[in-house]
Amino acid sequence: MTAEIWDVIIVGAGLSGLSAAHLLRKRDAKLKILILEGKDRVGGRTVSTEIPAANGVDRWDFGGQWVGSTQTHVLELIKELGLETYPQFNIGKKVHHMGGPGARVRTYRTSIPALSPTVLMDLTQFLWKIDRLCATVCVKDPSKTPNAVELDSMTLHSYTEQHGWTAELREEIGLCSRIVFGMEPSQMSFLFFLMYAAAAGGLLPLLESTAGCAQEFKIKGGTQQLSECLAERVGWKNVRLGSAVTAIWQDAEWARVTTATATFLCRAVIVTCPPHLAAKIHYEPALPSQREFLTQNMPVGHMIKFIITYQTAFWREKGFSGEIVAGSSTDCPFCVTFDATSAGGNAALVGFIAGQQASQWSSKEDGERRKAVLSSLVKYLGPEAASFIHYEEKDWAKEDYSGGCPVNVMTPGLLTYYHPSLRKPCGRIHWAGTETATQWCGYMSGAVQAGQRAALEVLAELCPMILTQEEQEAVRLGQTAEGPAQKTPSSKRKYLSSNKAVVIAALTIGAALLLAQRENALIKVKMYLTNIFSTTKCNIFLL
Repeated sequence: MTAEIWDVIIVGAGLSGLSAAHLLRKRDAKLKILILEGKDRVGGRTVSTEIPAANGVDRWDFGGQWVGSTQTHVLELIKELGLETYPQFNIGKKVHHMGGPGARVRTYRTSIPALSPTVLMDLTQFLWKIDRLCATVCVKDPSKTPNAVELDSMTLHSYTEQHGWTAELREEIGLCSRIVFGMEPSQMSFLFFLMYAAAAGGLLPLLESTAGCAQEFKIKGGTQQLSECLAERVGWKNVRLGSAVTAIWQDAEWARVTTATATFLCRAVIVTCPPHLAAKIHYEPALPSQREFLTQNMPVGHMIKFIITYQTAFWREKGFSGEIVAGSSTDCPFCVTFDATSAGGNAALVGFIAGQQASQWSSKEDGERRKAVLSSLVKYLGPEAASFIHYEEKDWAKEDYSGGCPVNVMTPGLLTYYHPSLRKPCGRIHWAGTETATQWCGYMSGAVQAGQRAALEVLAELCPMILTQEEQEAVRLGQTAEGPAQKTPSSKRKYLSSNKAVVIAALTIGAALLLAQRENALIKVKMYLTNIFSTTKCNIFLL
């Protein structure tokens, strides 16, 4: 049987693959483009599902769901597709429970939890250090970062152990790691952590729901619409679901892409699936060893996401924002929740069981997990949390052709020795997916950016005259095609306002006085104060 012939075959019908197809089609409508997807749907790590709600049924996202005002690539796509966003609700008290089951449950309204002066001093010092290091990272080529080999040789855990000295700080960083990566700090390179934060404008933008941050807006009707609308524009006839790619063969003239039931010939291939899935495809000839080693050593996070619908947003009525953060040392199964009330007004909470917590709770019965989640919500928000309409969850580790969520990370040593192969084409094979992005990598915006960059690489080979001179130069230099310059709110190098800096300084002095009463603490206090105030002087100068 003769293989079908196409110009470009795209592996994966997620946001990155469909963004690549969309750009190819816009630039040259004559190109024959085929998208092969192993799942029975488009959307990749985004999926929107209808579940029972106060007003009947409504749609919620069980994968990626948030966008921010600095995520220019996805915002441009949202505008082009005629979709709308609405803000994440974040008004009211936040709940903070760290330090074990017997620890006091605290509430706060600021960016930083209500911590003791000692821990606040330690956390502030740590954030400033991360801030300064992020400013030195070369996101496009992390090996050019000062002290790259040293930073890449340690994990986030080992760096925290070395530069933080309170147990509370270590627990806070563990919480951040689970929320952002679905992993523990010991599982990823510290340089990768810095690169990931730098690509988002800093560490706090990854964690917050304020202006310019990752959890700023949601899309009315759900994020899977992005992929569904793109599939319509590319043409559903060019999207084949249930068609997982098993092998890619190439020579000087053609690439041959094989699924379980068919074989296709093409002039270029764009592989957009996550690195750990791309590694399962058989390549002939074999890929360069650097590429093979990279993708075989990029583990993916583990997250279980749940949505609970309610008759009313009772937490708002009680003055809560719906945001809860809880450490793994507590008896709470989840690490974070947010208000998930829909654009139509149907009340809901969304939460994540991630990292170590996901490993612990994924093997338990669904009913036991649900009972533990609701019990914790009752403890934090009140008895009304027990009177829910519907509880629905999704364990991404059990999702076919995902195997985890939200992103693949790099273990120590990969960035400095193997990172160039992450985006470098291998013959007729080009690489996309959010992990290959240089702005907001790991997020939907990064997926769009990566797909567009890979599409330009293919156009440069197949029909270079279509590209502008700037685009041709960008492809030639192996750079990412950039959208408009990111406009981050004020400076992302500044985590605290002038007033907050004064408050921190005052609290630091108070903490120093408390610490000075402890035996053998004076030397450590002196070192910390010297470092903090020298850093404060530098940061306030930047305000």
